[in-house]
Amino acid sequence: MMGLIEDLIESVKKNDCEVKDVRVGVSWTGVWSKYCGLSKTYGIPVPHGNYTRDFGELIGKSSLELAKYVYSWNFIEASIGVAAINSMIDPKGKKSNALEFVIEKSKGKRVVMVGRFPKEEEVRKAAKDFKILELDQYKINPALGILPATASEYVIPQSDMAVITGSTLINKSLERLLSLSKESYTIVLGPSTPMSEVLFDYGADVIAGVEVIKPIPIIKKISQTGGMVSKRMCPGEIEYRILEK
Repeated sequence: MMGLIEDLIESVKKNDCEVKDVRVGVSWTGVWSKYCGLSKTYGIPVPHGNYTRDFGELIGKSSLELAKYVYSWNFIEASIGVAAINSMIDPKGKKSNALEFVIEKSKGKRVVMVGRFPKEEEVRKAAKDFKILELDQYKINPALGILPATASEYVIPQSDMAVITGSTLINKSLERLLSLSKESYTIVLGPSTPMSEVLFDYGADVIAGVEVIKPIPIIKKISQTGGMVSKRMCPGEIEYRILEK
């Protein structure tokens, strides 16, 4: 039976080509093949000996080969896999700041955010009710609506709007989160987000990611730690894209 990951890979394989570059930075991972795709780097720090499969030999592989790393439970490999999937997608949609879009759509709504984003306080102020699902147990604070990720089955179906980080594709939870939010207005957001209409088939109403306009400087910045991938830090090198169902 096909699932989200399988359908994403099937949808992009027509753009399979040789990989020109791969960078795994502290914050972000980049794969440059037909296009340049990004993904949040998961799994750092890793123990000594937790090597990436074929490390040192990733350039020159096919983008489809690297895309299949998304299945790995070594999250560094899975980060490479998501970036490789994104490197085979030519992002469509309107040019727009997704966070401003989220703030506007949050007004008067019960909002659940899976992942932490800039401007979350503005979303909190706009929303009628606001909760964040957090993996790090040391950041949980129920008084502020910051709940453990295990609360997802309880709070997401009760929300009017769910904002889900695209990096949940790396830890394999995106498909489940989309199924929980099927009655909510759902936005999948962030540079890791595959700008593919396949996500609409699984319940997303809006997908918001980035288009890499200039791969060379972006790849260079990723390898030199690279904080938030933003137009402010990468002027003229990326474009924000929003695609609605």
